Amino acid sequence: MSAAPSSANSALLGSREYLSVSHAVDELQARRPVRVYAHGELLLALPVEGLDDQRLHEFAMLCTPNAPQLVVTQQRARAIGIEASTPMALTLSKEASARAIFALAAAAESERRLVLQSAVATRSGMAASRLAKLSGGLPAVIAANLTNTDSDLVHSMVAVEADAVDRLTADAATTLTIASEASIPLASGTVARFVVFRDARGVDQVAIIVGDPDFGKPVPVRLHSACLTGDVFGSRRCDCGDQLRLALSLIESLGGGVILYLAQEGRGIGLANKMRAYRLQDGGLDTRDANTTLGFEDDERNYGVAAMMLRTLHCSRIALLTNNPAKLDGLAKAGIEITARVPLEAPINSDNRRYLTSKAVRSGHKLVTLEASASESP
Repeated sequence: MSAAPSSANSALLGSREYLSVSHAVDELQARRPVRVYAHGELLLALPVEGLDDQRLHEFAMLCTPNAPQLVVTQQRARAIGIEASTPMALTLSKEASARAIFALAAAAESERRLVLQSAVATRSGMAASRLAKLSGGLPAVIAANLTNTDSDLVHSMVAVEADAVDRLTADAATTLTIASEASIPLASGTVARFVVFRDARGVDQVAIIVGDPDFGKPVPVRLHSACLTGDVFGSRRCDCGDQLRLALSLIESLGGGVILYLAQEGRGIGLANKMRAYRLQDGGLDTRDANTTLGFEDDERNYGVAAMMLRTLHCSRIALLTNNPAKLDGLAKAGIEITARVPLEAPINSDNRRYLTSKAVRSGHKLVTLEASASESP
């Protein structure tokens, strides 16, 4: 009987697995196809991001005699009128252009006549969709079954196992390490220590230790999802920038605390997809429905990363600065003791009222100011 692998060998095997997923993500970002395999399945997948007619034709020729299908999430399938509880593989007509395929994957309106039939996506198809999401794109791919292929070109392409994709998605928090740190004087006069965490995919998350918090007591903590438009440019469309500034001021007044600045733009869908969601909102959808129309969950954030950062900082008892009950639940389930919730009520304006109303009504955010203004309205 062979010996069990040492912890060092296990770590090496794990790093190789993460490396294979990272390579696959890089290929999709470069708009090149990857092989995804699972339990006897071999799928060739190409992201819909950047798809043009020439690339579509070349991909179809590479997959001959198997016809490519469009793999979408259950959220996107429902958005285009297909009853689904799992990701779906859509067989398309030969007339489907790259533009029409992208519309089927993301547009508010698309030509359903191009869908000849739909079936539950294979295990490898689901993994390919998650890979596309990890790459920062839409969670949709063009894919074809190539189990019996003998093409040297296909075999030369980057390959990844579906199980590896699942494990990386589930265990990203466990790969966090501290990459660097430095002290930064802030405009208010307070000195903050910026601690940069990095995971196996190279994603940076930042813990900002403001002032001199007492980690022997419950520490004021703000979980803040990065928002370029609000935090940096003062967008009136959301309350993110206002909440960040309120949190920093409040933490300073309390003598210190921690802000976790998390790479979760657009509630985890990324900046490009957030702009797509904004366009859908301009067409009448609210923030939750815009995300699901693009094929995402209404909130893609994972609070396991935040919990791991807090534990690394020896911060396990906190007073959480939030209006969002999902953050309370997510951290509590991850083993962080929350002794109090501290509200952060940002100003309401004509541009963010609809957004804040949606968060309160559909996501349960505690917004007393909004409720009060609503009751005063004639």
